[in-house]
Amino acid sequence: MQHVITFVEHKGGQTRKVTFELATEARKLADALGGKAHAVVVGAGAQALAETLKGYPLDVIHVNEDPDVDRYLLDPAIDYLETVAKSVGPAVILIPNTLQGRDIAGRIAARLGAGLTSDVTGIALEGGKIGSISPKLGGTSITTCAFKPADYGVTTVRPNSFPAEAGGSGAEIVTVEKPAAKTYLMLIESESEEVSGELGLEEAPVVVAGGRGLGGPEPFETLLKPLADTLGGTVGASRAAADAGWVPYSLQIGQTGKTISPNLYIAVGISGAIQHKVGMRTSGTIVAINKDGSVPIGDFADLLVVGDAFQIVPELTKQLRATVHA
Repeated sequence: MQHVITFVEHKGGQTRKVTFELATEARKLADALGGKAHAVVVGAGAQALAETLKGYPLDVIHVNEDPDVDRYLLDPAIDYLETVAKSVGPAVILIPNTLQGRDIAGRIAARLGAGLTSDVTGIALEGGKIGSISPKLGGTSITTCAFKPADYGVTTVRPNSFPAEAGGSGAEIVTVEKPAAKTYLMLIESESEEVSGELGLEEAPVVVAGGRGLGGPEPFETLLKPLADTLGGTVGASRAAADAGWVPYSLQIGQTGKTISPNLYIAVGISGAIQHKVGMRTSGTIVAINKDGSVPIGDFADLLVVGDAFQIVPELTKQLRATVHA
């Protein structure tokens, strides 16, 4: 028997949908491993967030609103995670593959003597053992890594790799005791957050992405952004567009970029090779606009519009704006 523990990353009780994705996956893994699905949420706002998490299929949610979690850098949160892990027993620990998550994952793995797999996009179970699937070598290779026999394994999971499915039966919320007093060396004196005014790709309900077929950087601003703004979404790109320097790599969608799961995905001038498909295949509705009717994306798009994107997209934007303002 092995349990599954999800570390909940949040700010003042506000979290991202990857939290609910991991809670859902934790349930599936725990059932397969014969254990329970746990979550650890600590810091200001933890109690309220735990109530939200009760709507997802977890068994136990470990909570503490200790102000030290927000006052000091990372270590108090790791202390709580370590305490829960050791009290629960042998477990797989799921952590979001974010800047903070990767830092926490490395530290908790060191403390527990655990194996660590990172940027995981899928999990395979065979013979009661977990295999973590992730792209390597710039996406040229896909690996499945298993943990050596040990009490704990730590995995950082790329956002949007799994669906988030509500439907919990009411997890038990328990207070995890504050670990023994420590002297923390890194005090957070102030925080500042850069506001970009743009939705993050992973969180956007609509993504309008461009590829090699756009021919250069300008259409991303003049063609795609107006459509994305009208739909309340944001702009993304294929690897070819990012490699060409037309857009920053932060907009890249695909195996070596970001994995997204919007309600609507519009691909403009993108062929839809497997590298790109991996990053957007869980999108709700997929619309492709391409002058070539035989492109691979046509095989899995819900709608393939064949024609000149430089005529189709402005007209689509115009029609949508007219509908919005009608």
